[in-house]
Amino acid sequence: MAIATVNPATGETLKTFDALNAGEIEDRLVRAEQGFQLHRSSSFARRAELLHKAANLLEADQDDVARTMTTEMGKPLAQARAEAAKSVKAMRWYADHAEALLGDERPDPADVHDSGAVRAVVRYRPLGPVLAVMPWNFPLWQVVRFAAPALMAGNTGLLKHASNVPQTALYLEELFRRAGYPDGCFQTLLIGSGAVEDILRDPRVAAATLTGSEPAGRSVASIAGDEVKKTVLELGGSDPYVVLPSADLDKAAKVAVTARVQNNGQSCIAAKRFIVHNDVYDAFTERFTAGMAALTVGDPMDEDTDVGPLASEQGRSDLEELVDDAVHQGARALCGGRRPPGAQAGWFYEPTVLTGVTPSMRIHREEAFGPVAVVYRVADLDEAVALANDTPFGLSSNAWTRDPAEQERLARDLVAGGVFFNGMTASHPGLPFGGAKRSGYGRELAGHGIREFCNMTTLWYGPEEE
Repeated sequence: MAIATVNPATGETLKTFDALNAGEIEDRLVRAEQGFQLHRSSSFARRAELLHKAANLLEADQDDVARTMTTEMGKPLAQARAEAAKSVKAMRWYADHAEALLGDERPDPADVHDSGAVRAVVRYRPLGPVLAVMPWNFPLWQVVRFAAPALMAGNTGLLKHASNVPQTALYLEELFRRAGYPDGCFQTLLIGSGAVEDILRDPRVAAATLTGSEPAGRSVASIAGDEVKKTVLELGGSDPYVVLPSADLDKAAKVAVTARVQNNGQSCIAAKRFIVHNDVYDAFTERFTAGMAALTVGDPMDEDTDVGPLASEQGRSDLEELVDDAVHQGARALCGGRRPPGAQAGWFYEPTVLTGVTPSMRIHREEAFGPVAVVYRVADLDEAVALANDTPFGLSSNAWTRDPAEQERLARDLVAGGVFFNGMTASHPGLPFGGAKRSGYGRELAGHGIREFCNMTTLWYGPEEE
């Protein structure tokens, strides 16, 4: 895939970039290692100062970088600005909390004495340069939620971003340089996927994190496993959205629309499978379908647009194939199910609600990465849980019920990295984020995320200390 900015609203190629050659890659690896040796010995106060500077710069650049993201991958401009603001928030959160999150831990004195020590400490130390392979759908936020904790821990970052968001990727490198980080602390690698293996195998690269597709995750994990290097993977999702009789149906249906079409429906944590109890199925489906049908599809630079184009022509084709397969096998499109009438340019697709989906249809098992929702009818909670778990993915989940017993059952039995009650899944810097099953492993954000790329070191002090 060419490294290029292609406007998904028009299909026009705006700018192309040359991939780094072998010598240029080597130069960046040298600088990443040199930057690590300097940055690792800096104080938390200095790291916080730098990250706060970066956050302030990003806040000032918010409108410009939002327009860049919208141009490169098509999200509505208002959502792009919100992504930038969320990234600023995460940077400030880690700047303010990292020192406490990575503070020395003191084991129980009885255990210390039993080990023969006079004292012992558990200390979190940085690993080194970390390779981040990041996706296009949240081109700023996905990177920041890796970079902020990694840099605060004392690591350095090497970013291999998606090839369709090169200007956003280069902006991120420049952002950290402008903030005053030492040379090599954060670098963007304009490379194709074929160059990733050699970089990951390089002994100067300590670990890797990837957000993306399952095939990409398997590839990075297998290479890293062969090299015995730490990885964190956040892969696909087909999140359930369970609606039970005690739910506030008006609110559940309204939030369901946002949960499905945010970011033009191209989100791993978007609600994709709506599992509705028979007692409220008709009422919920009517409200939900009306809300989906009322969305405005159009130019993502227009402030009134709700849903912009898919990020790529191939992405739209893949989505069309899933919907067409379901409809040809008997599923019904209550709204949408096609390209907008008269659309001549850009990779647009109408918000769609499908019913009558069965296990034989591809969309029952595969992730629909676009504004397409599947609504299922279930007879009871047991059937809802079984259907919610009938997927190879387990990223997150949503459940609408005001019954404490039902909430406890869902918390116990839904196989996912998160269960969000009476609201939609969202990531927050203070809450751990990650999945189960084929949605990946490891955690981002919160204390769990910053510790993923640390060497948890036991310091044992013998009796001569007395």
